[in-house]
Amino acid sequence: MTKFLIAAPHSGSGKTTIARGLMALLTQKGYRVQPFKCGPDYIDTKFHEKVCGRPSINLDTFMATPEHVRELFEHYGKDADVCVVEGMMGLFDGYDKDKGSSAEIARVLDIPVVLVIDAQAAAYSTAALLSGFLNFRKDIQFCGIIFNKVGSGKHFRMLQEVCEEQGVECLGYLPKRTSLEQGSRYLGLDYSSMPENQDIIHLLEETVRWERLLTF
Repeated sequence: MTKFLIAAPHSGSGKTTIARGLMALLTQKGYRVQPFKCGPDYIDTKFHEKVCGRPSINLDTFMATPEHVRELFEHYGKDADVCVVEGMMGLFDGYDKDKGSSAEIARVLDIPVVLVIDAQAAAYSTAALLSGFLNFRKDIQFCGIIFNKVGSGKHFRMLQEVCEEQGVECLGYLPKRTSLEQGSRYLGLDYSSMPENQDIIHLLEETVRWERLLTF
């Protein structure tokens, strides 16, 4: 069974768009995808269920023990081909430092992390960002990076070089497009004007090495 957690350095990086898009893409390819969501979020889970055809399960170490989180993951993922966990906020953001964070969920479940980085206003500076995340906690496994809001082919090549320099795999990107952006409101993302699943699927199929994700 393939399993990985999609996280980001901070909210608004595009992890929800990419997580939902990958869930939809893999489901369309015929894989049984079991979605999960870090934290007590009840909005994202409904959209996971819509694209996967399976209930999305909350994984939260604030209100549940690590043992219970592992039991939930094993129970709901036992007949799936792929388990995709969408993180919350920034990777290390919890109720007390990194307690209750997406990073803690990754440690509890012993699953690798795909880091989504908003690259719209940076190129080589992402090297410093990546270096910090890759080396901050040695008990977090990073399996690859997906860049969001990439401006051009040249921009992406620069970002690929950053990944090579930092010794982490570049899994692809999403281009900067207004149609892919989602606004926010008091409960989080504004889903009243969501990008179409099919549009995201086509883009991810072209620009992300989604088959590589199936090897984790």
